[in-house]
Amino acid sequence: MKQKYDVITIGGSAAGIVAATTGKCCYPDKSFLMIRKEKDAMVPCGIPYVFGFLGTTEKNIIPLAPIEKAGIDFLQDEVIKIDRKEKKIFTKSGNEFEYEKLILATGSKPFIPNIPGKDLENVFYVPKNKEYLDKMLEALKGLNKVVVIGAGFIGVEISDQLAHIGKDVTLVEILPHILGKAFDSDIANIAQKELESMGIKVLTNTKVTEITGSGKVEGVKLENNEILKADAVIFATGYTPNSELAKNMGLELNKYNAIRVDSYMRTSDPDIFAIGDCAQKVDFITRKSVSIMLASTATSEARIAGMNLYKLSTVRSFLGTIGIFSTKIGNKVFASAGLTEEEALKNNFDVKTGYFEGVDKHPGSLPNANKQIVKLIVSKESDVIIGGEVVGGDSAGELINVIGIAIQKNTSITELFISQIGTHPLLTSAPTAYPLIKAAQNVFISK
Repeated sequence: MKQKYDVITIGGSAAGIVAATTGKCCYPDKSFLMIRKEKDAMVPCGIPYVFGFLGTTEKNIIPLAPIEKAGIDFLQDEVIKIDRKEKKIFTKSGNEFEYEKLILATGSKPFIPNIPGKDLENVFYVPKNKEYLDKMLEALKGLNKVVVIGAGFIGVEISDQLAHIGKDVTLVEILPHILGKAFDSDIANIAQKELESMGIKVLTNTKVTEITGSGKVEGVKLENNEILKADAVIFATGYTPNSELAKNMGLELNKYNAIRVDSYMRTSDPDIFAIGDCAQKVDFITRKSVSIMLASTATSEARIAGMNLYKLSTVRSFLGTIGIFSTKIGNKVFASAGLTEEEALKNNFDVKTGYFEGVDKHPGSLPNANKQIVKLIVSKESDVIIGGEVVGGDSAGELINVIGIAIQKNTSITELFISQIGTHPLLTSAPTAYPLIKAAQNVFISK
């Protein structure tokens, strides 16, 4: 292995791999090295499914084939120090490398609230670490009553999967409704009912004050002094950026401890780029700093960083995080993009909304037809779409991508309303009652 590379990527999950392969594609004459400390990297969004549908971490590994195929060198090691002045990297096993350009894709780590009892046996968190998850899976085999703390996407999906394999699950959320970052309360309530139909007990507006037990967890104490019996507790309380390396070498961080970057994903050192969960996020619409961690956002940033390593282009810049979410609870898909109505109002946007409930095939009597709900959030001033939410069958996961593109392109509600669409009885809603277009119509006529 060489001691000097043109480009070194630190971190080898989705963002690191996409940045390295995009960079190599754009600059084929440059030498690339990717370093990560894990032998096997987990598919981040697939982690909840190792507890149910997958049953093992072995089926949730990100392949290294794209790196090998692209002619990028790979090293399993941990970077412990970076000398920006000398442009040198030092690793735990004693390796030393020089670089021209550096890409930080160091990801994130679980945030654990400082709650008494958090260190008891059978209290778990959800890292992207295969060895930890393997031990957690083994321990959970003999445990039945599970309390999941935090009802964001990870908490909701883990609860869904544990219920799927027969566990007695209680999901506790401090906020007024589940999936609070992504959905308005009307849509979140549909998701909560779906969880409850699976036998999951959901407690919102509920604060955990202590995890009780002698050696092992026995219960979870709530603010009202009620104690939930528990054999296991899983913290799904979000993640914080892995930015220690950046901090130690003097790069600028924001209030979330994420690495400050410009629209080309450059840090305060123009030869160092940062992407993914470790990098700052600015909301596409509000322009405020936000803490949104999504693989889809991370890989978009990665492509932009890879393209701009040696040559900047204003058409290859990151315009902000739209926040395109999707999940499946039971047999229903829930998806969102941009601002919720509640978040838009909180940010002083004057908005109007359109809502339509239809069916995702036509006629609706066809096998596997699902009810489909579309909600659009539109700026009254500009008529531009700034948010959308979808509930339905599997097609909702792709429909939200259409809404996400509409937001990114500053599409007006009129443009969406008169859009041409393709339909087929087995694949889509009817052209006469296409929920996306009908929701747009309902906004249009509300002028």
